[in-house]
Amino acid sequence: MNLILVNSSAILAVGYDGYTLTVEFHGGRIYDHPGVPYHVYRELMNAPSMGAYYNQHIRGRYR
Repeated sequence: MNLILVNSSAILAVGYDGYTLTVEFHGGRIYDHPGVPYHVYRELMNAPSMGAYYNQHIRGRYR
């Protein structure tokens, strides 16, 4: 999966294959989140704060 560089102070890059969301943080940690719906991916990509959106809507909900 190709990751797209994003403009975020917390997140370096994001990838999505229609099922699994991959998030790479500054510092090198990469997390795969299977089962993420497309609308959650789009909301993450459009969020004013991607890190805050990730923490509120993705972290701990999709493993």
